[in-house]
Amino acid sequence: MDLYASKQRWKFLLILLSLLIVGASLFYSNQSISKIRGRERNKAQQWAIALRKKAELVDLSSQIFKALQEKERQKMELVVSANRTLLDASDLSMSQDVDFALEIIEANKDIPFILLNEDGSISQFRNIDSTIEKPAIANLAKNWISEGRSYKIQVFEDMFMTLCYGYSKELLRLHAHSDSLIQSFNADLTDQKSLVPVLLYDPQIKKVVASNLPKTALTPKKLAFTMAEMAKQYPPTELTYNGQTKLLYLKDSEEVQQLFWLPYLQFGILGLIVLIGYLLFSMYRKAEQNQVWAGMAKETAHQLGTPLSSMMAWVAYLEQQDIDPMIPKEMHKDLERLEKITDRFSKIGSGAKLIEADLAETIENNLNYLKARLSQKVDIHFELKGERPLMVRHNASLIEWVIENICKNAVDAMEGIGSLRIEVVEVAEWVHIDISDTGKGLTPKQFKTIFEPGYSTKKRGWGLGLTLVKRIVEEYHKGKVFVLQSEPEKGTTFRISLPH
Repeated sequence: MDLYASKQRWKFLLILLSLLIVGASLFYSNQSISKIRGRERNKAQQWAIALRKKAELVDLSSQIFKALQEKERQKMELVVSANRTLLDASDLSMSQDVDFALEIIEANKDIPFILLNEDGSISQFRNIDSTIEKPAIANLAKNWISEGRSYKIQVFEDMFMTLCYGYSKELLRLHAHSDSLIQSFNADLTDQKSLVPVLLYDPQIKKVVASNLPKTALTPKKLAFTMAEMAKQYPPTELTYNGQTKLLYLKDSEEVQQLFWLPYLQFGILGLIVLIGYLLFSMYRKAEQNQVWAGMAKETAHQLGTPLSSMMAWVAYLEQQDIDPMIPKEMHKDLERLEKITDRFSKIGSGAKLIEADLAETIENNLNYLKARLSQKVDIHFELKGERPLMVRHNASLIEWVIENICKNAVDAMEGIGSLRIEVVEVAEWVHIDISDTGKGLTPKQFKTIFEPGYSTKKRGWGLGLTLVKRIVEEYHKGKVFVLQSEPEKGTTFRISLPH
């Protein structure tokens, strides 16, 4: 009992120590990973803020472009009005405004325009590079007209001219700068593979504007799930540019997610290695134990053989003397018992041969021997639920040892007073031997530990009897032995199951 309890305490302490080490390591690893994740999140949030500022700059640039575009349009309306004044020869009342109209036209030094005749030929043009040839100027006029930048000017009642205009160099430069900002903005989104996964979504058209995520995560079926998962880590950031509001989604990088699971993976692999090592160690230890068992059994059988031979000779001598014949007769019985014990040990040491025989007869013979040697206050009852003979492959000598060990333990548990019941039942492919007593009983915790080497409920017990029982039943007979049921102060039932 003390040996087993000490082993259990050491096991508990080692497991507790291992758990403390693993827990401390996981805590330290998680703390480090949390710091890395926090730094990455701060960087991601700072990048998102910078991106929002850039979006505001893009939006501001777009607004300035639209404002200048509107001013140039208004300026061109003045130029158109001045041209109408100059070209409308039928309206003599406006002749006093000709000089003012000419001043307006001359004041336009930056906005290019082309005045076309009714047949589409070029009448005149301003603020266009003089190196450009007329066919190219005609193409410019067509493009401006197609973009809606043109006005009709009535010259006579049935005659019209067309004035079309382009953008000034400053406005074109600003437009190019605005486009460059937008391209740079989109590049900032798609090129951030080394930072964090990012997704820019337009809720109005329900479309992804830009993202550095794999295409598989952006399919129509998975897009909603992807955005929901990203929103769990970072609330989406609103970005407004070009007059439209878009949502920016972020999430932790794959490296951070992998770092989170890395300690668990490491300890899992380490635990697997330790488990394999423990199983190998247990296997070798069990093999060693088997060799020790076999060696002890052989040595015991050998040591018992010599005094047995001598004692048999002495009994034969006593039979020839003038003494009570009951004395050598009883001595013969004890010698036969010792021979049987020697036979048991020799079979454990060298392997047991199983013979198909009547199991009920084997048990009855053993019980008849025990009845004469156990307390007279113990009522032993045997019952076979089935027909005879009950043919089962077994080794009679070893099965008798099993029954004897369990019955003696039961008598000790009852302190020599009580009822011992042995029932044999044949069920399908098994034969069950149930041995019930009315002793102190066992706690559920003891159901398995009672078969461990060194475990004993008796002060002077070695804890080997039930260990031998388990070995004989499971290893030699390929059966099972276990505590079927037990209640403290009410009794215990052991079940031995042998294959039929």
